[in-house]
Amino acid sequence: MILSDNEKRDVIKYLESGKPLPEKYRFLLFDDTREVELLWNGKTNEVTNTVLPFQVIEQIDEPRSDEKIGLQSTLFDDSGRQLTGWTNKLIWGDNKLILSSLANGPMRKDIEAQGGLKLIYIDPPFDVGADFSMDITIGDGNEEESFVKKPSVIEEIAYRDTWGKGSDSFIAMIYERLKLMHNLLADDGSIYVHCDWRVNSYLRLVLDEIFGKDRFSNEIVWRYSGWNKKLSSSFEKRHDSILFYSKSDKPVFNSYFKPWESKEAYVKARKQKILRDDDGREYVNSDAGGGKRIRRYLDEVMNEGVVIDDVWLIDKLNNSAKEGVGYPTQKTEALLERIIKASSNEGDLIADFFCGSGTTMAVAERLNRKWIGSDLGKFGIHTSRKRMIDVQRKLKKEGVDFRAFEILNVGRYERENYLNVNDDLRAEQKAQQAAKKEKEFVKLIITAYKAEPVESFVNIVGKKRDRLVAVGPISTPVSSKQVDDIVSECKDKGITKIDILGFDYEMGLDFQEYSTHGIDVAFRIIPREVFDKKAVERGQVKFYDVSFVEAKSTVKGPMNKKELTVELTDFSVSYNQGDSGEVAEALRPGGEKVIVENGQVVKVSKDKDSDIISKDVLTKKWSDWIDYWAVDFDFASRKEIIKKINDKDEEYEEWTGDYIFDNEWQSFRTKKNRELELTSASKEVGRGKYKVAIKVVDIFGNDTTHVIEVEV
Repeated sequence: MILSDNEKRDVIKYLESGKPLPEKYRFLLFDDTREVELLWNGKTNEVTNTVLPFQVIEQIDEPRSDEKIGLQSTLFDDSGRQLTGWTNKLIWGDNKLILSSLANGPMRKDIEAQGGLKLIYIDPPFDVGADFSMDITIGDGNEEESFVKKPSVIEEIAYRDTWGKGSDSFIAMIYERLKLMHNLLADDGSIYVHCDWRVNSYLRLVLDEIFGKDRFSNEIVWRYSGWNKKLSSSFEKRHDSILFYSKSDKPVFNSYFKPWESKEAYVKARKQKILRDDDGREYVNSDAGGGKRIRRYLDEVMNEGVVIDDVWLIDKLNNSAKEGVGYPTQKTEALLERIIKASSNEGDLIADFFCGSGTTMAVAERLNRKWIGSDLGKFGIHTSRKRMIDVQRKLKKEGVDFRAFEILNVGRYERENYLNVNDDLRAEQKAQQAAKKEKEFVKLIITAYKAEPVESFVNIVGKKRDRLVAVGPISTPVSSKQVDDIVSECKDKGITKIDILGFDYEMGLDFQEYSTHGIDVAFRIIPREVFDKKAVERGQVKFYDVSFVEAKSTVKGPMNKKELTVELTDFSVSYNQGDSGEVAEALRPGGEKVIVENGQVVKVSKDKDSDIISKDVLTKKWSDWIDYWAVDFDFASRKEIIKKINDKDEEYEEWTGDYIFDNEWQSFRTKKNRELELTSASKEVGRGKYKVAIKVVDIFGNDTTHVIEVEV
């Protein structure tokens, strides 16, 4: 280290004043030899190593059939069977926590048992938030209407954290996630990062730093057609970039060949003439080097095809495409097929941690790859679920084997993590810290709910106008016993109106039962975004009522062959998106806008001539709110077992006390088929008592599960 006297004085001056050293001193003092590096405000090499257990919400292990469901749920014929072993995974939540839990938790062993993660494709939100708003269609095909679903608060938070500080916040977001992905990839694995002109230059430098410049393989140019617009100050932007990096110098890679469209196309490209041999077989004379010519027969050449380079001419998805699911940033399957075939083989495990509408998983399933997909948006997860069930059904119909998949999240354990205490403390101190965090949690919920704290009660913690407020536990569902205790205290204290807030509610909790107690009880959901301090401060957190589901069961048939059928009979929600008064005031004559008000989708219109405001309710019947519903005929048959790691780094299994929803039958709307069946197929059942679970997903992508007891 050689510094001049002036440089030494400068260093001392900066240190004494507590100011950071100029960038040049990093190289002078610490012999940093990097030639080029991307720097941004707040850059750190720290990467989260949080490990949260994955909660299995639902398992889907067979496509729905219109036929009767047998006792053992074996509808399969000799083809199109479900493959055993690895179960594919669709995970809802923050992919930073998901990646950290995959990389450092028990599931890493499961991944490595499959040969490791061979390929990651990601399409991060570089389009400035376009991923989070989408068109929602209402109706059954006869009288369809649509409106734009605004981003949820958690999606708005993600958008703000990604773009709120400009490029700095985007780079910080993607940098940590790419480091986790690099850790998770197999040694012969590869990553493809999709971007456009907005972030191309940043991502290239980030990937160089994480993977190494020598691990760069290609910048693939995906060119697509457009309207050939004449611009006044630039050329039209007509391509995206896909940055392809490998983890080692020997990645899985298969050259990709595109078949020649015709022999004429081949000959024209080679500028050669078609000749015939004595047998009439067509060939061309090809240059073999050194002045030699070899005979290339066209039937052989056509089978070989042409090797694809790094410029891909593939059209974007258009609205009429068969594969379209109505998701705003959906990519065409042809694009993903090329990537998956190039950098993985059949049976390999691949992943997409910004999976959106599920294109990567749909193509992976069709090409016999195992997969992991994750997304922050609940609507994206729901869209992917429907899409993957549809893929399963098609594969079964074609006689092609398929895999089961499960839907997981880290939501509950993310909340538990909020209450974690320091394990190094003594038992008494740990108890004090836990009690303090519980109080902070209640205060947080009350503040977000815009209520005032109250004391002198056992279960009641707040007041909002003329209603009192009770808050359920952070890490477990609100139980019927807890509700009974709250209602009993209300009776004792003469309270007639109470709001109960909970993240989850016990399966089978009869919400209607409490309406007969002479107390107005409102059950509301605490949203995940309540843990975002800025969202709470800005009043962005919205609590919504628990959706109401009603269903009935029917058991028919002789004693030795009973059949159970479930019919969905009612469903209601209480969402709001927009205010009719504000919308009416802002409308121009002849204008209209669709909003959601008090659980109804309403079109607000202003007459062109008279300025008279009219309202038309678009949700004509309760079933218009339903996008998907499914049945588990024996809900208590599959316990939810999670894997954990103890203080000694030993893996163990634990029953959470909950059960996994086993999706045995389902009906859902698609972009092309808007009809919804309201009665399930029948299921053969033996004697006994059954807990039948009905899961309903509304047009916003939120799900509600209702449990009914049936005795046969």
